[in-house]
Parts: sequence; C-alpha cells; structure tokens
Amino acid sequence: MGNGFVIYNPLSGDGKSEENSKLLEMIFDDELEYYDITRITNYKTFFSGMEKDDYIIIAGGDGTLNRFINDTAGIDIPQEIFYLPSGNGNDFANDMEKTSGNPFKITEYLKNLPTAEVKGKKYRFINGVGFGIDGYCCQVGDELEKIPGKKADYTKIAVKGLLFDFAPRNAKVTVDGREYFYKKVWIAPTMFGRYYGGGMMAAPQQNRNSGELSLVVFHGAGRLRTLCIFPGIFKGEHIKHKKSVAIHTGKEITVEFDRPTPLQIDGETIRDVTGYKVYSD
Repeated sequence: MGNGFVIYNPLSGDGKSEENSKLLEMIFDDELEYYDITRITNYKTFFSGMEKDDYIIIAGGDGTLNRFINDTAGIDIPQEIFYLPSGNGNDFANDMEKTSGNPFKITEYLKNLPTAEVKGKKYRFINGVGFGIDGYCCQVGDELEKIPGKKADYTKIAVKGLLFDFAPRNAKVTVDGREYFYKKVWIAPTMFGRYYGGGMMAAPQQNRNSGELSLVVFHGAGRLRTLCIFPGIFKGEHIKHKKSVAIHTGKEITVEFDRPTPLQIDGETIRDVTGYKVYSD
C-alpha cells in the first residue's frame, strides 16, 4: 500500500479521538498524515492529492462516519477506506462485531447506503434514523453538552422522558405502499444496521446486506409499562413484547407523526420534524 491519510474528529470520544488515532502508527508501517475532519472543506480537492494505492483511515464515532458519507456523496473514491472506532457509542462497529481500538476495512460498506429525506433535504445514513423519544434524548443531550462541565447521561434523559417529559405521538407509517396506523408511539426508528443510540439493539434481525430496512414501532403502552419494557432494547429483547413492538421490513418507508418531534440520523439531531421518508438503493 501507499501512504495513509487519517481523518479524525477532534470532538469524538470525549475529545480523545486524535490521541487515539496516533496509535495507528503501531499498526500501519506506512507514513501516516493526519487531517481534522472539521477543517476539510472540499473533498474533491482533498482526494486529488492522493495516489490510487494510498488509503484512508477514518477515526471517530458514528457521527464522524455520518459526516464523511454525506460530505463525500457523489464522489468516486478509488482508495481503500479503513475505520478506527473511537467514539462513545460505536454502533456501526458493534454491528460489524468489531472492537474499538482496532481498525478494519469498510470500503464496501460505504456503497449503496440508504437515504433519508427530512424537511426536503436528503441524508445518507449508516446505522438508523430515530424518531420519538430517541430523537428527544439526542436533542436534550445536545443542549446539556453546550454547558461547560456538563456531560449528557442518555439513560437518565430517557428515563425522565419516559416518566414525565416526553409525550407519545400517533403515527401513520407506510412500508412499500402498505399503510399502518399506531397510537401512543414512543419510538419509530428505521434501521439499516442492528444498533443505534450508543448500544441499543433496536432491530436484532436486521441485516445491512439484505437490501431492506427495518422499521421498529414501540407503541400503545403507558409510561410505566413502557419503562419496564424499554431496557430490553439494549439486548434486543423488546421485540418479544409483540403487543407493544411492531417490526416492518421494506425498501421504502415513510413515518408521519401528528406533532413535531426531534429526529436523529446516526446521532445527529434535527428538531421539529413531523415525518421522514427512507429508501434503500
């Protein structure tokens, strides 16, 4: 191989992603060059400085991957791409059954990614689109992270939201042309992988190589019952509660809520959303 170009996110992994990326020098024998992803403004120019046998290493978390796949949409990248999971959640790495701290090749996994349409804009995603209390948790967490010295505890945010602050929505979902209606919907994520939200196995039967997406609708239950069932999502056990959790699979999925709700795409928050559409390529 040629030289390695390391793209790191200084905000990932509690600010330790750059430090962690330096460990790559113990793994790769080639010369490595380091670039802050927040300072790359033109990827066509960036890639033009590489030879075909050079390679790229992305160091960061799911948000870093999301930024890279969207900023490079429509650009042909002939170089091999590796990933060093060094974020806080690392849901993509979990889905690949890879451990943090060990880089692995992801070139093929960045092709034919699904697309989400939200408020007239298109986004590619690598894990899932969350709509409901998951999006609410991301929004509250974003606000807390802006306070100096504050660190978001998403488990506490979720519990408080389930018990007091988040009101479930009514939803209409359309999967490959078939319509379904649900009341008291707590979450309605569409998943490309199995994991999202920093370790929640929302869709344990989802296969990112299948060409289909999985919609998970957690609905109908009151606050206390929902709070009892919800922890099972970390091991994928929530799907046993078939009266409260519905799974739909398909290539084109639309979710509409009756009230504006925060939404997250691979952990990146979009506020005041009433609906989204996703489709696989």
